[in-house]
Parts: sequence; C-alpha cells; structure tokens
Amino acid sequence: MLKIAFNPIYKHPLPKGHRFPMEKYDLLPQQLKHEGTCSEVNFFEPKRPNDKYIVAVHDPEYYYDLVNMTLDQRAVRKIGFPLSEVLVEREVIIADGTIKASEHALQYGIAMNIAGGTHHAFTNRGEAFCLLNDQAIGARYLQHKGLAHNILIVDLDVHQGNGTAEIFQNDNSVFTFSMHGKSNYPFKKEQSDLDIALDNNTDDGTYLSILKETLPTLIREQNPDFIYYLCGVDVISSDKLGKLGLSVAGCKERDRFVLEQCKHNGIPVMCSMGGGYSPDIKTIVDAHANTFRLANELYF
Repeated sequence: MLKIAFNPIYKHPLPKGHRFPMEKYDLLPQQLKHEGTCSEVNFFEPKRPNDKYIVAVHDPEYYYDLVNMTLDQRAVRKIGFPLSEVLVEREVIIADGTIKASEHALQYGIAMNIAGGTHHAFTNRGEAFCLLNDQAIGARYLQHKGLAHNILIVDLDVHQGNGTAEIFQNDNSVFTFSMHGKSNYPFKKEQSDLDIALDNNTDDGTYLSILKETLPTLIREQNPDFIYYLCGVDVISSDKLGKLGLSVAGCKERDRFVLEQCKHNGIPVMCSMGGGYSPDIKTIVDAHANTFRLANELYF
C-alpha cells in the first residue's frame, strides 16, 4: 500500500502576496483523493519526533534557537518565511513525515511525503524556505536504527541541494547527487558527491538523456540499500524560480525513470516533493500528482 505523510499543518499561513505556493499542500491530497489515485487509508499523520533525531543532523544551538524563537533576524531573513512557533512545529512535523515514510518504504518499497525536500537547510542554518533538512534527518534516523547503511540521495529539484551537500560532505555512507540548473539559486554552490549543472532551457530529451546515462551507473557503483528522491517540479518551463525547459510530461518521465530504477534494483525509495513555483497552481499540483500516480502504477 502506498503510504503518504500529510498533516494539515503543512499548509501554513503566509503574508498576502508571498511567492511560496503554500496552498499546494492542501490541494495535492485533495486532488489525489478526488481522482481516485489515493484514499484516506493511504495517508498517515506525522507528529513531533524526538529531538535527538533532529540534532543528529542539525547543530543543537541552531535548532533550539528556532524552537525558542531566538534566531537572529539576519538568519530569519535568509529563511524567507516569517518565523513563528507554528512554522517551526510545521518543519519538525514534516521531518517526522519523512522519518515515518522511510520506514514505510522499507516495508512497501516506496513511500511519500506531501511536503519535504527541504534541501537548503544546512547543519547550522536555514535558507530559501528550508529550516530543517527532512531527508538528511531521515537518512540519519535509518542509520541510527540500523535500518539502512549506504544511502543515496537523488536530488532532481531545479536548485542544487546545497544544505544536503554540506551536511554529508565528509560522510561516505551518504552519497549526494544533485542535478540542477547551472545559473540558478544557490549562486554559490556547495559540492555534492556528484553535481550535474544544466544550461538554461534544457529540454526533455537532453535532460532525460543525461539522467539515463547517469543514474543506473551511480546505483551500480554505490550499491545503496536506500534511496531518497527529491522530486521537485520546478524543472518545468513555466516555473517562476527555475530556468530549465522541461514539459510536465517530461517531468513525469523523469519520475518514471527514477522510480523504475529503484524498483528494478530492489532499493526502497522515499520521495519528498520539493519545489514548484509555476504561476498556475493547477500546473504545480498536476506535476506533483504525477509522482504519486506513477508510484501506484509501478508498485501497487
């Protein structure tokens, strides 16, 4: 059964005109249920995890500055959201969604989080709408529990997973792969274990060709026992914050190929949704929904 993390706190109120499309977290589960891809039984509600799993990844001083609302204003500005206790609670619950979805993926082969993909959160700071790095927390959790040892993070969001790269920069047990826009945020890139930087307006054919040349070899060489997939839909041409040229259909084929590789190799995969900033919210929701549709089609 496809298990999906969702909590109503995911849709967080923002100031009028804020560019982050927070409503997608409400609309996506509605769409999946409306079309019959999922039903209520597929969803589970994450709660607050033990702090020890968060400070296994994040500097305790940074984390407790968030919790206690004592983060300095310059650091808050870099995050891009007004800081509040509810916002921090939301991020903590998203991390628990990824932790629990990781356990479900071990059981069912795949599991999803409606939110997450907060790959701009570093060990000791947040950036670009990311406070805590959910997939890094999930990876450390699995290792702590002895449930996985050699982990591959496949980050196909349009933006480099700079926080994830920094967190695991000296850790051979987690391999970080980021394929992203060359001339996009972050303008100062970190060094992932493998970075592929793409030119502006990269089209479906070029993108898929590079991915198909890269991922099977990477899986064969790294031989991971668990994969985290960050499947941002900000790679599509209409995205306001991306500069690539994929169609929605091309983005779906990207997801199909990644999930097929995971299934073919018998490697459990946990998917966090990542970014999506097209002007029409329906485009964002449809592109994200494709990932869930494919998970059902390929696994269940």
